[in-house]
Amino acid sequence: MSMLAFAIIAAVVLISAFVQGSTGMGFAMILAPVVTFIDPSLIPVMLLVLMIPLNLYIAARERENIDWTGVKWISVGRFAGTFAGLWILVIVNLHQLALLIGWSTLIAAVVALLAPKFTPNKPVLATVGLVTGVTETSTGIGGPPYALAYQHSPGPELRSTVAVCFLVGEIISLIVLAFSGQVSADTMVTTAWMLPFVVVGSFLSRYVHHRLDGPVLRYIVLGFAIVSGIIVIVQA
Repeated sequence: MSMLAFAIIAAVVLISAFVQGSTGMGFAMILAPVVTFIDPSLIPVMLLVLMIPLNLYIAARERENIDWTGVKWISVGRFAGTFAGLWILVIVNLHQLALLIGWSTLIAAVVALLAPKFTPNKPVLATVGLVTGVTETSTGIGGPPYALAYQHSPGPELRSTVAVCFLVGEIISLIVLAFSGQVSADTMVTTAWMLPFVVVGSFLSRYVHHRLDGPVLRYIVLGFAIVSGIIVIVQA
């Protein structure tokens, strides 16, 4: 990797970590398109590894607001979705998958903007986990389903709960990917060089996160979902 490519990815990692630390999501949505353009072989492993310390920090920072019931049901679906995501990563036409994910995310986010306030039940949470397991394991992007499920929750609950769900899912995905031979030493070395930029971005978010709550946070997370869907469609 050239110094220019390294600098670009490092800068975007820092910005992405700041955004996710502030709002509860956005890391993969911002970083994935950049990394895919520079070196697609780093996807999804780099994103999954870098998000582990990031989400661990967010979950610990607002741990008293975690919705453990939501975490449990999402994790059940997430585990099942991981294997479907691996199968898709190996076999299915990724162009068609990207289009499906992109359009589904875009439509769901627009509908969510217009829909009345709701509280997700257990089947919905399990379905969110299933969809996230498929999308994050195959593409590295898993935030939009969480955004749709927790869009009406208070900021601290959204950030902390989504962080724990991400954390559990990332570990599951990495274990499955490692056993299937999808994790290379070169990718891990490059990823390790990016960890300091995750730390800096996470640290900076502590000065902003408490200001984001209510309707403002809802529009931000749904905005990320819409942008993510459009990016995935365009890249496909």
